[in-house]
Amino acid sequence: MSQTPTTLKRTLGLPSAVFFGLAYMVPLTVFTTYGIVTQVTSGHLPMAYIFTLAAMFVTALAYANMVKAFPIAGSAYTYTQQSFGPNIGFMAGWALLLDYLFLPMINFMVIGLYLNAAIPGLPVWLIIIVTILLVTAMNVLGIKVAASLNSALVGIQAVFILVFAAMSFATISGYAEVISPLEPFRNADFEFTAIAAGAAILCLSFLGFDAVSTLSEETKEPKKTIPRAIVICTLSAGAVFVFISWMGHMVFPDYDSFTDADTAAVDVMTQAGGAFLAAFFTAAYVSGATASAIASQVSVSRILFSMGRDGVLPRRVFAVLHKRFRTPYVAALIVGGVSLLALVFPLELASSMISFGALIAFSFVNLSVLKHYAINQGRYRGYDGVKYVALPVIGVGLCLWLWTSLTAETFMVGLGWVAVGFTWLLVITRGLRQRAPQLDLTETT
Repeated sequence: MSQTPTTLKRTLGLPSAVFFGLAYMVPLTVFTTYGIVTQVTSGHLPMAYIFTLAAMFVTALAYANMVKAFPIAGSAYTYTQQSFGPNIGFMAGWALLLDYLFLPMINFMVIGLYLNAAIPGLPVWLIIIVTILLVTAMNVLGIKVAASLNSALVGIQAVFILVFAAMSFATISGYAEVISPLEPFRNADFEFTAIAAGAAILCLSFLGFDAVSTLSEETKEPKKTIPRAIVICTLSAGAVFVFISWMGHMVFPDYDSFTDADTAAVDVMTQAGGAFLAAFFTAAYVSGATASAIASQVSVSRILFSMGRDGVLPRRVFAVLHKRFRTPYVAALIVGGVSLLALVFPLELASSMISFGALIAFSFVNLSVLKHYAINQGRYRGYDGVKYVALPVIGVGLCLWLWTSLTAETFMVGLGWVAVGFTWLLVITRGLRQRAPQLDLTETT
């Protein structure tokens, strides 16, 4: 049965939307996979970020175009559902759900790794379990991450980036041998396939520009504001990622001598600014990861609750609210349980899994532009042909290229997740004989 959602109050402007996207993306996320991708690309992390930015920019334009058509919450799920129907929309949403489930887990993972690097006496497994318990308890009790906390988070990271840049320049200027600024882009170990493999993993860093689209129902003039915010977030975050990764390579060019690839940022910080910068980084990074873990777990538990309420997932399990706190505590506990996989999952595989789901969803958003504008509305001539045919086709091509550059292990786990989703779709549609449950997402703006 279709349900009409409650319209949210429109209060946000362009600065708020941009700030939300940047806070969600966490600028220091570049260090989550810094060592892993630096080694995968043989020291070409900045180049890999440029490749990823190109794919994400084209996809950001696709999101911007779809927001103009459907200025409502729902992101890739909504756009695919409206363009291709509820069944395909469900599968796109299911793939995107993989990101939401893995994002809290990867935050718990890096909190454990970096706190253990700073305090070796604390075992990683203990840090992960305690953090999961605390964050899940906050979720059940109804604790929300306020906009002021997001602002403070971005501000702290901005201060750290400035300090890191200043101390890095000071360190580089003291080197006896001058390193060419172009070294991270053109050294002798350049391999195109390796760059592609690294770029595929780095899609993780850009998760957040698409989250801006979920603010469509709470933003003034969403058809104008949200597209601009999406593009600004993507370009500004990409520039920060390229700059930080370039600076890190200039300070610590010997990528084969990391103490541990998972915590390579500690080596870079120690080289750039000694114990002070390493401690400052750990504090800024762990606080950012903790806030991101809270926000992402709150987000995914409410997504699961909504899917349960709509009948896409079992109502008796997911559409349950706590009698006192009025929070989706069962969904929160399930997300906390899934996050325990952080104890056994390698960081590289967890990062790749997020990219696996994101790239599927991003491909569907690009295809939705082609379907909605070019096919349904017949807008494929002249400039419209560039906006609604050429760019979406390029976007799909870039996303699929990055997607197929992921590891075989990632595909095994990812395709297993897709198979589970398709099996469940067969159940709720009685063998595809009926349409999947969906919301009535029409809205007058």
